[in-house]
Amino acid sequence: MARCKSCSAPLLANINRCQYCNVHNDVDLRGKHKYSVTAQQSERICPHCGTPLQSIKLQMQGDFEIERCKTCFGLFFDPGEIESLLDNSVTNVADINLKLIKNINKDRYQGHRGVKYVKCPCCRILMNRINFGHRSGVILDHCSKHGVWVDSGEITHLMEWKKAGGALLNAQNQEQIKQKTKTPHPSTSYNRKSNYLNSRMAEPDLISDISSLIFKLFG
Repeated sequence: MARCKSCSAPLLANINRCQYCNVHNDVDLRGKHKYSVTAQQSERICPHCGTPLQSIKLQMQGDFEIERCKTCFGLFFDPGEIESLLDNSVTNVADINLKLIKNINKDRYQGHRGVKYVKCPCCRILMNRINFGHRSGVILDHCSKHGVWVDSGEITHLMEWKKAGGALLNAQNQEQIKQKTKTPHPSTSYNRKSNYLNSRMAEPDLISDISSLIFKLFG
């Protein structure tokens, strides 16, 4: 469990404000990833605080920059960057632990937070809400053009979800859906066969009609 940087009190799941000393904490990057601030202010705006985001460079295998709010510690990822972060952070997962996935989602479920649509830090248009990985339990704010906004604590949730096999479970489900769409429904095959037989049965009548017409014209 993460602890407050100010008073060392334990922080509840998906909560970055200490309930004892009221200090905000960076629960996603501090102590997990090395990073450096490349710009104190960017052109992108925090959807919650309304202040310019700072640009930071994550020091991983493939260095890339993301934006972070220095007040609420939310993160903004360009398209594909959040997947890169998870791939670099969580590796060698071979098993799916359904019970653990369920417990993680239950523990981190934020029922106290109402549904709120926020604006994209770039284009300032309201973003869509998506469940990352379909069943991760993490609802991200998504702009199809510019990327995704992640509230503080949600990256940690996604890492735990992936370690428990959540990404493998999602890939498995997607493959099953793909296979179902490829398999024709039995009624479809029956209808095709029925149409073929009906067309074949109609051929003698057509030949008979043509023969009768020829006989009337030239007989």
